[in-house]
Amino acid sequence: MTPATLSHTPSRSLDQRMEALNRANQIRVRRAQLKRDLKAGRVRIHDVIAEPPEEVLTAKVYDVLMAVPRLGRVKSTRLLTQCRISQSKTVGGLSDRQRGELLDLFRT
Repeated sequence: MTPATLSHTPSRSLDQRMEALNRANQIRVRRAQLKRDLKAGRVRIHDVIAEPPEEVLTAKVYDVLMAVPRLGRVKSTRLLTQCRISQSKTVGGLSDRQRGELLDLFRT
């Protein structure tokens, strides 16, 4: 390959990389805490889906559902199928229809 055919992405400074890594770590910590809160019942799944916090926007809906007590793999998959939501869909990527259908399932 000649240098002309290689595409180079702009290199990031060390500070930019460290800032991105720090931000990613913070999001992972907050997401883990949210999952613990869901499991303990301190946070309702309905609230997370209706008004998702920043740290959960890039999380997969399936992974968030798996943190809910009494929702295992089979029930989570069934709920997503019923709402026509892919297992790879993120919470932030839900359409209004998908979000509404999912919220209807968790209304109490």
